[in-house]
Amino acid sequence: MRDLPFVMYDEDQRQILAIVERLVRDANAKGIFIVDRNGQLIVEAGEMHGVDTTSLASLAASCVAATGSLAQIVGEEDFPVHFHQGRRDNLHITLVGTSFILIVVFDERSSLGLVRLRVKKASAALAKAFEDMAKRAERAPASPTNSPFSEITDEDIDNLFST
Repeated sequence: MRDLPFVMYDEDQRQILAIVERLVRDANAKGIFIVDRNGQLIVEAGEMHGVDTTSLASLAASCVAATGSLAQIVGEEDFPVHFHQGRRDNLHITLVGTSFILIVVFDERSSLGLVRLRVKKASAALAKAFEDMAKRAERAPASPTNSPFSEITDEDIDNLFST
């Protein structure tokens, strides 16, 4: 398998967003975030306006990486589910496939049991969608024209950084 960059097309984004928006409703969550393991926010939904999503994505990815290291120390491959309970809000973090993290923020309007139940179903749908994207990327011929940077020339780069 080639090491391919992650590319999400409009139809992929709509499909992922539909799954996430349904999860917001079904789990009665405040917010849902999909992050890659590098800490890049992929999709968000819900009512969590004003949240620093860059920090949230980065810290969630760091948390998953640190917990993965702890898992290996005790002989586990990974801990695919994390739960953080707060006074007002709670975080339920789930690994989706090998590259993505699903973060659910919920409060007293929901319960951990409901969130876990709904996340299980949504995770399967998300994993399938991400797998389909990866298969499509694998089938694409390896060539520089597939790159989003293929039309950028050396002259464009020089102009960008010249003063």
